[in-house]
Amino acid sequence: MHIHVRNIPESKTMESSLNLITLVALSIVLFSALVQLVSADFTQLFKPNWAPDHIVTQGETIWLTLDNTTGCGFESRSKYLFGKASLQLKLVEGDSAGIVTAFYMSSEGPNHDELDFEFLGNISGEPYLVQTNVYVNGSGNREQRHTLWFDPTTDFHTYSFFWNHRSIVFLIDDIPIRIFANKEKIGVSYPKAQAMGIHGSLWNADDWATQGGRVKTNWTNAPFVSMFRSFNIDACELLPESDGLAGKCGKLGQFWSDKPGMNRLNKQQRKQLKWVITNHLVYDYCKDVPRFLELPKECLK
Repeated sequence: MHIHVRNIPESKTMESSLNLITLVALSIVLFSALVQLVSADFTQLFKPNWAPDHIVTQGETIWLTLDNTTGCGFESRSKYLFGKASLQLKLVEGDSAGIVTAFYMSSEGPNHDELDFEFLGNISGEPYLVQTNVYVNGSGNREQRHTLWFDPTTDFHTYSFFWNHRSIVFLIDDIPIRIFANKEKIGVSYPKAQAMGIHGSLWNADDWATQGGRVKTNWTNAPFVSMFRSFNIDACELLPESDGLAGKCGKLGQFWSDKPGMNRLNKQQRKQLKWVITNHLVYDYCKDVPRFLELPKECLK
């Protein structure tokens, strides 16, 4: 697992470790037994926060398992304010209807901020949808849904959040698929005051995830497995002893993500975003007039 962290006051890195016990436990899991095995790699920066007996690590790869008893999830030990967080995912293969694999950042409490990648499973042969969302002060309802230009179950792909004072960019394999711009000048709330932890989860959501809940999870295919690896956290870490938002993280222009050249997409990225919107955007809350009596302010040109 390769992890790069920028923090206050110093950077931390993790060293990989792999031993025979981990290999044996992984084999047991693959042959239908669920064993809790969390390596030192994982525990240095992350911790299970839900059903740890359904989480296994082998080398740099983390295996999350869902069966008819529970899903599972993990979270980072630290929280971050601005920067870039990335990981690689390989999603549940075959019939994944009703299942959601999630990579997200979130603060705590009812008035939390949150950035979401949610991968909505589907019946065999149908494409995955990736749903992104932005919560500010506990308020979401900013969903976009995209198809993917590749099969996310056959290989690992990189998913990233880039976040600074001016915008949030969602990226897949470094291709931007969505921008949420800071429009505080017209009264739109923007997440800039709450540090967020990094999370991963796998869970059953067959009440809504596939065709609006019409297609349910087929438990005869369980257990379902999603694989996470290659975490890269190039973000401003708020340590307990730091001076919080008054420090480098919170001041405009002090951290690398707000430096000149980081405030807008380059020419190639603008072309990539246009291509994604034209060919892969299948739902945008800003165009959902039946849903909103009055479109959100950020949707107005």
